[in-house]
Amino acid sequence: MLTLANSAYEALMVLNADFEIIAINNAAEQLFERQRPINERLIDVTRSPELESVVLSALEYQEEVFEEQIIIDKRHYRVRAQVIQREGNRFIGLALQDVSDLVRLNRARRDMVANISHELRKPVANIRIIIDSLFHEDDKPKRKRSISTIQAIARETDSLLWVIQEMMDLSMIESGQSIVRMVELDLRPLVEDAVDRIEDQANDKDIRVVFDVSKKLRVWGDWDLARRVIVNLLHNAIKWSPKGSKVTVSTSTTDEEVTVQVVDEGPGVPDDQVERIFERFYQVNSSRSGGEGTGLGLAICKHIVEAHGGKIWAVGQSQTKGGKFVFTLGRVEDESGDN
Repeated sequence: MLTLANSAYEALMVLNADFEIIAINNAAEQLFERQRPINERLIDVTRSPELESVVLSALEYQEEVFEEQIIIDKRHYRVRAQVIQREGNRFIGLALQDVSDLVRLNRARRDMVANISHELRKPVANIRIIIDSLFHEDDKPKRKRSISTIQAIARETDSLLWVIQEMMDLSMIESGQSIVRMVELDLRPLVEDAVDRIEDQANDKDIRVVFDVSKKLRVWGDWDLARRVIVNLLHNAIKWSPKGSKVTVSTSTTDEEVTVQVVDEGPGVPDDQVERIFERFYQVNSSRSGGEGTGLGLAICKHIVEAHGGKIWAVGQSQTKGGKFVFTLGRVEDESGDN
């Protein structure tokens, strides 16, 4: 039985009627950092009143398996307790399963549903309002008004398509269906293509996008995926930038790699969020206000860059003025043989 218990992933313990530990497996010893605490009381070993409360509840409902979720050392555990009667003696079996990852994923799922619902509701509601105004103002709207209305509908439709594309991109990448075709790419046309794709978004906020990329600079990468990284970073930069400001794309090189920087004049990323900002569905706090999103764009960038063998990171507010995102790609040697 001890061999079986030690083979289990879960932390297992058996208590007597006085709440003393009479059996414990390796997982439980590691969890509470105690070696063979036989005959010691549960509260002295675990220092968890919540766990003792679960045992008390199990004793109160002896005919059922009692389950509860508690927190130990900032991690979430599902606890199962059952009272067992044997030859006039009463024992309590305890099993603890670490469900911290499940809790985090469930929270991420809830956040995703809330974020995407918000992102979809806004453009749909705006399209409805625009269409209503088009037909209610006049029986025959003027041509100029009609064109302006259609352009507004197009912008909101683009917002919907952006959300859908992000969800599809992340699904393809994480399922392994997105194949990275590594070829030699001219970086400047790649950046130009990305800038063209966010031109309307930039114009709406009167933001100037400038780039300083050598015409001779070549990298290893997949055109569509690498462009997606730059488009996502520009989209993010424009979203957080004040109207009339500037977004800059620049590069630097070493013998083996090219570093691409996207810098905006917005509030920047708080230092304590530079790591988490690349997590799926993560939303930056209100200190970087100016808009919301699905929380997928930067996660997609991270997946793509790492699939290219590169690195991506954000620079915190204490180190830079404005928002600054940086990623690397492998550099192609010049035809002369020099880098």
